[in-house]
Amino acid sequence: MWITAQAYLLADSWGMHGSVGWGWWMLVMMIPMLLLWGAIIFGVAWLIRGGTWPQPTQANTPVEKQSPVEILDRRFAEGAITLEDYQARHEVLVNGGSSRQAAAKQSR
Repeated sequence: MWITAQAYLLADSWGMHGSVGWGWWMLVMMIPMLLLWGAIIFGVAWLIRGGTWPQPTQANTPVEKQSPVEILDRRFAEGAITLEDYQARHEVLVNGGSSRQAAAKQSR
């Protein structure tokens, strides 16, 4: 009985008196309004997150670094340089070119 009286007072405050009044429309419109505000808040948070926290892209991925000798070996294997160029450059990279530089200085 107490619950019925409370429900009647609540319905009376919403103006429902046994028919569809403004109280039901308030409930019906409250749900879409909450969904609308939730979507707006989610959209703003999504825009802020996207602008401040960069996602990993190809520019941010680590690049595998090759040593100069590996690059020289790859270029020789591709046929981009001749055997003489390969040997001369390999000598410079491995030994610092000391034996060739010494031979060139002696011939002058």
